[in-house]
Formats: sequence, structure tokens, C-alpha cells
Amino acid sequence: MKKLLFGGSVLIAAASLIAADAKNEITSAAKKLADAGSYSWKQTVDVAGGGGGGGGGGGRFRPGPTEGKIAKDGTTHLAMTRGDNTIEAVLKGEKGAIKTQDGWQSLSEAADAEGPTRFIAGVLRNFKAPAAEAQDLASKASDLKKDGDAYAADLSADAAKSLMTRFRRPGGEAPEVSDPKGSVKFWTKDGNLSKYQYHVKGKMNFNGNDIDIDRTTTVEIKQVGDTKVDVPEEAKKKLS
Repeated sequence: MKKLLFGGSVLIAAASLIAADAKNEITSAAKKLADAGSYSWKQTVDVAGGGGGGGGGGGRFRPGPTEGKIAKDGTTHLAMTRGDNTIEAVLKGEKGAIKTQDGWQSLSEAADAEGPTRFIAGVLRNFKAPAAEAQDLASKASDLKKDGDAYAADLSADAAKSLMTRFRRPGGEAPEVSDPKGSVKFWTKDGNLSKYQYHVKGKMNFNGNDIDIDRTTTVEIKQVGDTKVDVPEEAKKKLS
């Protein structure tokens, strides 16, 4: 009996070490990406059943792809597709600018606007570059383990809820979330982070209506160390 208990303890300890090694590998890969200073990425969001996308329910909230670039000085350029429109934005530190029909606006100006521009300003204020987001996700992943050519883990209910509510309107209260669930996957190549993906599922209450959320976000990394960002002069003025 003691031998069985001892054997079970050894297996548990071994599994814990494997999970710790996997987390260290992913964290190191994400840090290596951050240290590279510049890279490009493409983010896609798959919304099952036409439910909530970026901040609510219904097909009109279904986000298209986002193309991103970050330069060595931290300047970030985003091209976000929403429906038939592509929204261009530039971020640097805590400042940012959005290209609107009326020209470039700072984040503070956009936050005071009405309609979609205000919502996008809220999205940008909560933006995390992929290297930082991957490190954050790895820190919240439990029992990372090999899953084919990836590393996979479940996320806690609190982590899933945070991902589901991060893109709410500026100054608005987070919507109520019930039964949040989440999972995450990471892919590496030669010690570098090449892709990560997270899935969240649950119910959100918007204005008294329960909306089913079932969303998978995939981020693919490319052009590490070779990416440059050109900022339009009008946008530079909004970053100063």
C-alpha cells in the first residue's frame, strides 16, 4: 500500500514538473518575442453561432481580422476590420490615435465621441501587444501540457471572465457573466512563440438579455525583428 502511495506521489510530482517546464518554455518564448523588439501579427476571431464578438451579442459585433505591427521603439500600428470597414490606429505608450472620417483623433477625443469610434477607443485602451498578452495568458494557464504540436491548458473562471469583458465601453460597468470557461494553446518554433490561441465560453447579460458567448481568438506571429512602423504626420501630432 505504501509503495502504491509513493508511486502515486512520484507521478504527481513528475506531472507538476512537466507542467512547470512547459510554462517556463512558453514564458521564455514570449519574453524572447518581446526582447526582439519588433514583429508583426494577424489576429482572427471565430464566433460560434454568430454570438457575441468583441463586446456584445449578435452578428454585428463579429470582428474581422486585425493586422498589427510593433516597432523597436514600441510604436504600434493596427488595422482592424469591422464589417466592410478597416479602422486604422497607432499606439505608443499610454497615447494613441484613431483615423476617423473627420481625420485622426487622439484616444481621449475618440472616447468622447458617439458611436463605434467610442467603442474602439475602449478596445485600444485595453490593448496588449501579443508578447505581453501571451505572457499573461501563460501565467494564468494551469497544467500546461503537450497537445499535438502545441501546449494546451485550461484557464480559471476568473481569467475567462476577464477575457470576455475586457472590451467594454469606456467608463461602463462590466456586464454580468455566468459560467465562464476558457482554455489556451501556444505554438513555438525554435524556441520562438509563433502562435497562440484562446477560447472563452459562457453567458453575458446585456441590458437584461442573456447572450451566449463562444469565441476563439488566434494570433499568428511573423516578421520578428524585421518589422517597421510608418506613422502619418497627422497621427504623430495626436501622440505628442
